Amino acid sequence: MKICVTAGASGLDAPMDPRFGRCPFFVVVDLDSMSEISISNSNVMASSGAGIQAAQEVARQGATALITGNIGPNAMQTLSAANIDVYLHQGGGSVRDVVEKFKRGELTKTAGPSVQAHAGMGQGMGRGGGQGMGRGGGQGRGRGGGQGSGSGSGVGGGRGGQW
Repeated sequence: MKICVTAGASGLDAPMDPRFGRCPFFVVVDLDSMSEISISNSNVMASSGAGIQAAQEVARQGATALITGNIGPNAMQTLSAANIDVYLHQGGGSVRDVVEKFKRGELTKTAGPSVQAHAGMGQGMGRGGGQGMGRGGGQGRGRGGGQGSGSGSGVGGGRGGQW
C-alpha cells in the first residue's frame, strides 16, 4: 500500500507540511518496504486550481491514502473520485513519524474538507481602485477597498493570488 504525506522537504525525515495544494513536496511511501519517492509540488505558485492539480498528482503516483493537515473541498472531491482516503494530522513531526502513526491506526479518516475553498491562497498585495456613482468596481491585485470618484464611494475589492 502506498500513502502520500505532504512535506516541507524530500525524504522520510522531512517535516510534515500542513498544506495540501501548496506544500513543497509530496512524499509517497510504500508501507511494506518503507521506501519512498519525493515529488516536488509544481503547483506551489499556481494562481488557481492548486488543490485539484495536487490531487491528480497524488492519484498518478498510485497512493491509496493521503495524510495532510488541511484539505479544501475541490481537492477532497478529486481525491474521493480517485478512491484516495484522506487523513488529517495537525501535530507536526516528520513524514516517518506520521507514517508510523498511520500504521498504528492513530489517524482518523476524514469524510469532508477541513477548510473552505481557496484557504491556502495568500492575501494579495495592492489596493483595489473603484470608480463610479456610489458603487466602485474593484480592480488591481490584492484585496482592497475601492474609492469612488463622483458622487459616491467605491465598494470594489480586487482579487489576487499570492505574490
